[in-house]
Amino acid sequence: MTASFPWLSIDRATRTVSIDASHPGFFGDPYTTYERIRAEAPVFFWKEQKRWCLLNASDVAAVLRDRRFGRELLPLQGEPGPAVPAAGDPTPAFHELNRNSMLEREPPVHTRLRTLVNRAFVSRNIERLKPRIEAMAHSLIDGMEPLKRTELLESYATPIPVVVIAELLGVPTDMCPQLLDWSHRMVAMYQLGRTREIEISAESATVAFSDFLRSYVADRRRRPADDLISHLLAIEATGERLSEDELIGTCILLLNAGHEATVSAIGNSVKTLLEQGTDLKAAFAGEAATEATIEECLRFDPPLHLFDRYVQEDLEVAGVALKRGDAVALLYGAANRDPQRFADAHLFDPARPAAGAAAGHMSFGGGIHFCLGAPLARLELQVALPALFQRLPGLFLSEPPQYRDNYHFHGLRELRVGWP
Repeated sequence: MTASFPWLSIDRATRTVSIDASHPGFFGDPYTTYERIRAEAPVFFWKEQKRWCLLNASDVAAVLRDRRFGRELLPLQGEPGPAVPAAGDPTPAFHELNRNSMLEREPPVHTRLRTLVNRAFVSRNIERLKPRIEAMAHSLIDGMEPLKRTELLESYATPIPVVVIAELLGVPTDMCPQLLDWSHRMVAMYQLGRTREIEISAESATVAFSDFLRSYVADRRRRPADDLISHLLAIEATGERLSEDELIGTCILLLNAGHEATVSAIGNSVKTLLEQGTDLKAAFAGEAATEATIEECLRFDPPLHLFDRYVQEDLEVAGVALKRGDAVALLYGAANRDPQRFADAHLFDPARPAAGAAAGHMSFGGGIHFCLGAPLARLELQVALPALFQRLPGLFLSEPPQYRDNYHFHGLRELRVGWP
């Protein structure tokens, strides 16, 4: 440990790093820790997490596109398929749900599932949602405006993405509070340092969420509508169908992923824009400026900082020998601040040239698992942020924002703002 980084120790000789991920000094500002580690060991073994971690953008990008790494460990010829929950596992329903999620599968299963769902998320379909998102944003601001103060995550950042994804799927929006509860309890399983209490809560939420959706899918079979669930059910006639378990897993994945990260992205972006003293008129002066600003917000303070891949065969990456079955952590937040990829990477610059995919920020991942909902998330940010700052000029932070202790996610616990 060092005096300036009491949550961190680095053994340079072995490239082993110890990080207390629940220390406010780390989860409140992981970027300074990333840079301290990068200077000593850009590829390091995280002692507590028992896995090698990649910090540099070039290494992360290479692994994302390398089929020798995957979200699941594919069986070798003659080996059994994906593991079943062990006896005594407190989360069998959660485990089984993941087995039917495209996020956790590799081709050919991933290809089949993603192809069936992807058509709903192509840009031309997502763009049709813009008037609805605009109307919702202005309606929420109408309710906030006379109050002069609000906690923005609850009043603005959360309702937009959860209602949009619910409507896209065809789930009743009056269920949104319950969907949020189930989602938060399930997503807690992915943070570092989960407890038995978190596991039990996630298992209960998984069962309840799945039961609700099975009932709703049955209703949509009888009464199809213009929504994604009905669309996926209609595909059955082509022979390229999802099993019911795959359909449930897909719907839960879309509902969870479709709002969790976007809520944090909105909150982190507002915090960044206000703390950095951004010229908001310039930042949102037209479509091109708005898009560049959003991409820089996503690069500078993304909502997801770590994602795992599993090694499919013995190999070497960035000078480290890895064995089949090893887990490798890709640190998106660190890659986004890589000075070899971005000039003055530690600075927030809404006018940064080619701030999007051409410059290679990692906030939506990459390769075959590139975020399916990226067009929707971008649209929600491109509508929600300009509307907020245009309707509430003089918006300011009324209290210092604090991040939640739930790394590897990176989002605010609350965001209290005011306006004249």
